[in-house]
Amino acid sequence: EVQLVESGGDWVQPGESLRLSCVGSGFDFSRSFITWIRQAPGKTLEWVSTIYVDSTFTMGDAVKGRFAISRDNSKNTVYLQMNDLRSEDTALYWCQTTIAREKVRGPGTQVTVSS
Repeated sequence: EVQLVESGGDWVQPGESLRLSCVGSGFDFSRSFITWIRQAPGKTLEWVSTIYVDSTFTMGDAVKGRFAISRDNSKNTVYLQMNDLRSEDTALYWCQTTIAREKVRGPGTQVTVSS
């Protein structure tokens, strides 16, 4: 069974950091690109970042310079390091991949940034 599971979400104050993890199973993780997406309350889904098979990546403008994405294929894990968090980063975060043309997404992890 193809599965993605996110973790690491928490309630933090503005300016603090968090690292989200996305663990995949049931597919060839090392040959898959992984995308982080998020949805803030009352807003539409927003693309955050994508990391490719060769570990190159693209990053959304809203998080560029504050977030970093990396992968450890030995652990079937992609990380999203989030620094200098802002209230507008408050959202449910998912990691997602495409297997056989179908998008697979984990259950999500909640990030809340508030003082």
